[in-house]
Amino acid sequence: MIEKLKAIKDKFDLLTQDISNPDIIADNKLWQQKVKEHSNLQPLMEEYDKYVKFDKDLHDANELLESETDEEMREMLKEEIKSLKDSLEKSEENLKLLLLPKDENDTKNVILEIRGGAGGEESALFAHSLLRMYQMYCDNHKFKMEILNIEETELGGVKEVQALIKGKNAYARFKYESGVHRVQRVPETESQGRVHTSTVTVAILPEMEDAEVQIDEKDIRIDIFRSSGAGGQKVNKTDSAIRITHFPTGIVVSCQDERSQTQNKEKAFAMLRAKVYDYYQQQKEAEYKQNRKSQVGTGDRSERIRTYNFPQGRVTDHRIGLSLYNIDSFMDGNIDEMIDALTLADQQRKLAESTEN
Repeated sequence: MIEKLKAIKDKFDLLTQDISNPDIIADNKLWQQKVKEHSNLQPLMEEYDKYVKFDKDLHDANELLESETDEEMREMLKEEIKSLKDSLEKSEENLKLLLLPKDENDTKNVILEIRGGAGGEESALFAHSLLRMYQMYCDNHKFKMEILNIEETELGGVKEVQALIKGKNAYARFKYESGVHRVQRVPETESQGRVHTSTVTVAILPEMEDAEVQIDEKDIRIDIFRSSGAGGQKVNKTDSAIRITHFPTGIVVSCQDERSQTQNKEKAFAMLRAKVYDYYQQQKEAEYKQNRKSQVGTGDRSERIRTYNFPQGRVTDHRIGLSLYNIDSFMDGNIDEMIDALTLADQQRKLAESTEN
């Protein structure tokens, strides 16, 4: 590992020189590429510098201990050596994590899709609750959510909604939310106080650029129609809604949130690129998943990942067996504790796999 880090350090130092080189600065595209590469390596190099310092300080302290005769000084040196060993060990673990292959989508924006599942109107009402939860999370973390398409019910529920979430490392924070979310609670429509169980499906897709996913015009059909809302509400007077059908995959996307046909078309294509990318990624990963089922998944839409039990005030994530007894706060968007735990579990799994290989 140390030899690998030394080689990366040499590369990092060269990049540091390159981004200050006038000839490279003159080539804006090349300069931006090198700045991005330098920025990506910086956290690893900062941790490596710490590791090198801890290692040198430990070596120096051991040498002093060998020559020191004063017992009080020896005890102090022993304490320092113990502390440095702990710091060195922790730094080594951090380096192993930082050396793990990065998910290239972590820095991307997110296409969020929420669909009601089993449970009828109660499922739609809980879909609305989840949308609110993610909106509040976005508000608390300076992410921006834009509704792309929404189908609402008469009682204020959501049959289906797609939204774009913009912000630094949005996908890294949201990617573990994909899957089936189960709710156990007394529905607002229940007169006898019985607890019902319903499900909602959440999909998290990275937003893809034109260059990353090519959509051939001959493979699609674009339909233009008049927007409509729940119960005849929010009806646009112009034919501005867009529906795109992608023939090779059978994927259909719609966008009617904007009054501008051009804006709806742009957002519909953003959804389509994300879904087409996801479709082919799911196919590529299917064989791998048959051989090895990950504890923390980011793509299996049929996997029941979480239960929201309102009578017990409990939220349980079944992938890592974590239960939090703060459901009201959780539904207000305070979900960082769960996301952090899922991220850590995924890192530990990848670390274990890297040592096996």
